[in-house]
Amino acid sequence: MHLPAILGWVLVIAGAWSLAVWPQFLKRVMKDPRARDASGKATRFLTVHVVLVSISMVLGLATAAIGVAGLLG
Repeated sequence: MHLPAILGWVLVIAGAWSLAVWPQFLKRVMKDPRARDASGKATRFLTVHVVLVSISMVLGLATAAIGVAGLLG
């Protein structure tokens, strides 16, 4: 296997990893008592983590797409 193909697979795997791990993390954050205040309103804790997960998912998708593009030539 040539170096460009290996690098393409690394990007695909890294992107898939992000897409698999971050949603599970967000599920745990949503259940955390710090995610909502006494009236049920989202706290900064939840907001910051939703932004973090969203950005990470977009970057994970982009990473995987770049890897696939590299593999396809």
